This record gives sequence, structure tokens and C-alpha cells, in this order.
Amino acid sequence: MKKKITIIGLGYVGLPLARLFATKYSVVGFDIKTPRVNEINNGIDSTLELTNDELSKVLKDSNNNYKGLYCTSSERDLLDSNVYIVTVPTPIDEHNKPLLDPLLMASKTIGKYLKKGDFVIYESTVYPGVTEEECAPLLEEVSGLVFNQDFYLGYSPERINPGDKLHTIEKILKVTSGSTPDAALQIDDLYKSVITAGTHMAPTIRVAEAAKVIENSQRDINIAFVNELAKIFNKLNINTNDVLAAARTKWNFLPFTPGLVGGHCIGVDPYYLAQKAQSVGYHPEIILAGRRVNDSMGSYVASEVIKLMISKDIILKDAKVLILGFTFKENCPDVRNTKVIDIYNNLTEYSINASVYDPLADPIQVKQEYGISNLTNLSGEKYDAIVLAVAHNEFLKMDLRLISNENTVVYDVKGVLKAGADQTL
Repeated sequence: MKKKITIIGLGYVGLPLARLFATKYSVVGFDIKTPRVNEINNGIDSTLELTNDELSKVLKDSNNNYKGLYCTSSERDLLDSNVYIVTVPTPIDEHNKPLLDPLLMASKTIGKYLKKGDFVIYESTVYPGVTEEECAPLLEEVSGLVFNQDFYLGYSPERINPGDKLHTIEKILKVTSGSTPDAALQIDDLYKSVITAGTHMAPTIRVAEAAKVIENSQRDINIAFVNELAKIFNKLNINTNDVLAAARTKWNFLPFTPGLVGGHCIGVDPYYLAQKAQSVGYHPEIILAGRRVNDSMGSYVASEVIKLMISKDIILKDAKVLILGFTFKENCPDVRNTKVIDIYNNLTEYSINASVYDPLADPIQVKQEYGISNLTNLSGEKYDAIVLAVAHNEFLKMDLRLISNENTVVYDVKGVLKAGADQTL
């Protein structure tokens, strides 16, 4: 059977996946955000995951004919597909509870167009059981079809690393799974056809779902460990980076570094696993302890900056502090769940005049989501303190002396400045 694939959700995960499949198949990229669809069709990816050249190779040709990828916000364009892949966000609410609304809405949309023999594959992060216990019944209800008789499900967890130009989607081994043995084989073959790194077929969908949440939970716990070490070594007046460099000389030491843990994966996924664990009567201690440590790092950095300012006799009220970087990680424009906002909020509680400068973050998005301004340029103003919060390449080349006075505090969260930092995390 000739495959026509629809990707639901064209963000950091969906668009690279759509482009990759479009090199071999007819692909419809669907997103409810019309401006996002328009920019992609114009050959622009504001997430910076794809270059204009990469997009142009799968979009329209000079005669306005589509080569492989057609992006749309119109549901009627989903009608003729036989493989649907869901890559919508799965965030948490203010109480750290999983929000499945985008996933369930995508399932309802697919259900309207689902036909006998179709496949629906989920890539969005979920806790074990969501695909078959939440999505399948919804698809049945909307479509009138029977799960594992008329249509089949799969789960293949996304492994996109935003901003990483080395480990691109086709170079990362893909976990696959299906709701029946035959469905699992067909889904595995589909991904094998484009993923050069190969695939690993999990025995069940629940195993694949669980694998996804523990990947990022493990990273979260390891980062929490080195964040706690950083706090200890700071009190002992020992440089944390020097300690880690020495420890890394042992072959099996894991090379994690301290820092802020935000974003839509590591800072979110552990809560999905914790929620499921609690629903079956188990209270996870290590997972939630790691989350508490990492969620506290923004306020910790702010308190350390304030201590340094006081030690230099800098008056806190109306002091000018510049925070370099606002995105959740370096060389990436994504500001979702950024923990830099915690530094900002804690500083302003002391009547400090804090400013944020991030050339990669969209000032409009920053204003809408966080209610603060993102400077579009540095005018040469001098600051009482500078906090390097995100290690964008552009910041590594900056001469901080141009925006410093004789007494300026420089706090290097990432420990990347070669000289001039009063303290690092």
C-alpha cells in the first residue's frame, strides 16, 4: 500500500520529522497555528531546527508544485492519509500535573478522518498507558471504528535535541512499537526507511512509553546531583568545574554539569512518570527530589548574585543587573518553561532593575508568556551585575568589559567564560 503520511504538530519535533519523511513519501504537515504554517511554506523555520535549504528541498519547486511536503492548517487536507503521526506538546500545569489536552484534541481531529487499515502513531511524551487507554477509545468514539480491528496504533518516542546540529533526527536510533505484532513490524519498517541510525522495536507500546519518560527522568536526576554538588562545593570554596574535570578522568564517570533545567522535556517528563506512579499507589522519592533540586536553581543563582553584590558594597535598590540569555538552553530560540525567569523574578523582589538580553528569543513571545521585555540590543549601558544564564555562542564572544563598571559582579551560570567571572555555578 502506498503511504501518505500526516504529521500533526509542526514544532521542534514535527517539522524535522515531516521533512525527513518527505524525502521518501507524500507528507501533509498539519498545525492549528496558521502563522506557523505560512512561515514554513515560505521556507522559514523560526525554531532554527531546519535551514532554508533543507526546507526548500521538500517544499514547492519553481513551478509551484509540491515535492513531498505540503503544510496546512486546514483539516480537510487530512482526508486521504493512511498514516497519522502525532507530535503535539504535552506540557504540565501550574501544579505540575500532566496536560493531555493537545494530545486528546489531536486524536479527536484524526478520528474524523480515520479509515479502515489506517495507522496512528504517537511521538508526544506520555506516561505508560496513555496511547491505548486514553487515545484509542477517543479514536474509536469519533471514527466509529474498532481499535486493532479497523485501525492500529503505534508509539515511537521523539528524541529531538533542540539546537543540536550533530545529532539530527535521522542519526538518532528510534524506538518503535505497535498495538499488534504485525502493526509493530509495519511501523518499524516505516521508520527504518528514513532513520539511518536504525530502530529498536519495543515489545509493547507501554514499554516504549515508559522508555521515553525514564530517559529524561534519568538526566534530570543526574543534573540534580551535580547541582547539589555545586551548592556544597561553593560552601567549601572549591571550583565545581575543576572537581568534575578531575572526576571525568575515570572511564565510567558520567559527564553531567550543573545548570538550570527547563524546557519541554527534562523539566517536564519526570512529572508524567511521577503522576502515573502515584495513581497506582507509589510515591516516587528520588524522581521528585531531583525535580525539587532543579526547580530551586533559579532562586539559588539569584541569591548568590545578591550576596556577591552586597560583598562589593553595591546598593541593591535600583541596581542594574543584566541577564544574558532567556531561552531554556544554548543556541536554541525556545523559551518554553525556561528557568531564567526564576532568576529574574527573584532579583526584582529586591527592587533590582533587572534586564534580559537574548538575541535568539522572540521579544513578542517573551512578553506574551512571561510579561517581561527582552532587549533587542545592548546600547553600551553599564551594569552593576551581569549574569550569564545561557551559553549562546554569541555571548562567548562578547567583551563584558564594554558593559561593566569597575565594580561589576559577573556570575557565570554555565562556567563557560574564560575570564572575568566572580563566581560560577
